[in-house]
Amino acid sequence: MEQRYSDEELELLTNNPDVDFSDEGDEEMYEHFSVVVDKGQSMIRLDKFLTQRMEHTSRNRIQTAADSRNILVNGVPQKSSYKVKPLDKISIVMPYPRRESEIVPENIPLDIVFEDDDIIVVNKGAGMVVHPGVGNHSGTLVHALSYHLRNLEMFSEGNARAGLVHRIDKDTSGLLVVAKNEKAHAALAKQFFDHTIYRRYVALVWGNLAEGEGTIIGHIGRNPKDRMQMFVFPNGEDGKHAVTHFKVLRRYGYVTLVECRLETGRTHQIRVHMSWQGHPLFNDERYGGNRILKGTTFVKYKQFIENCFKLIPRQSLHARALGFVHPTTGEYVQFESELPNDFKAVLQKWDNYTDAVGLDLDEV
Repeated sequence: MEQRYSDEELELLTNNPDVDFSDEGDEEMYEHFSVVVDKGQSMIRLDKFLTQRMEHTSRNRIQTAADSRNILVNGVPQKSSYKVKPLDKISIVMPYPRRESEIVPENIPLDIVFEDDDIIVVNKGAGMVVHPGVGNHSGTLVHALSYHLRNLEMFSEGNARAGLVHRIDKDTSGLLVVAKNEKAHAALAKQFFDHTIYRRYVALVWGNLAEGEGTIIGHIGRNPKDRMQMFVFPNGEDGKHAVTHFKVLRRYGYVTLVECRLETGRTHQIRVHMSWQGHPLFNDERYGGNRILKGTTFVKYKQFIENCFKLIPRQSLHARALGFVHPTTGEYVQFESELPNDFKAVLQKWDNYTDAVGLDLDEV
């Protein structure tokens, strides 16, 4: 839900509750509040002021945000003890609040790329939902983390969003970073809000892109005609600002392998941006990529595409690289993930096809 107040009220950015997207969304998971202090406000501590103004938010949670430099007053980070003044402009970024759930830890194997006392980076396989929601009450990444990290307070109290600062689609594979304590949680949320997180995806899309690289800019929001889809509002009349940078990695004539770098993180951002440009992701059912959009009318070609769909029965999207500033050491760290076997297999099939038919990629 996006709920807007006047300039002198809090601005709360959360998910729209009309549709449950708990199993979907390359999306950042934080809240941003902003407020302008009233002219007649007495001088009180910053944490006390925000606790009074923000419903269902504990003082401890606000203090953690302050300790992580996530509370700005007139553009400058301030401590909890700062005394607010009339007309101060306050902005605060925090991870999503707890969502109570009956989490039964499950001993599900995790592909752990990196782990220390503050964070864990995992390589999520396609088919795994990130956190519980409608229709997904078990087998999620949170259930697996709750078992692996069962001795940590954050993961032992039935929180359906424990440690999460972003998520990727159920059927998208690749890297996710998860916080192991409140301080790391707040610090990572601020980096996502500031768009300083480095995220690079690999996607196979329909068509032969005209340009070797470029940038797609278009507000993304719910499709007014289909609430299970996202939609690009090119004039910015609705939705949220979204930016995707792309670069062609390999051309196969009728499909193209591209690298996408996210500047923002909106639900289905790469999928909907590429579809808007006329290049839906290969075998992306929700955005029309699960049918032949480019190619010939030959029966053998149709069979070839059907065989490709069987090899990768999901949208062809992989979160390949993830980089950020470590919340404790302050050092920049970056992690890489190889393409999964299904993605490799379909690319090999396209390699074989273009070689076999002698496709002239410049004429397609």
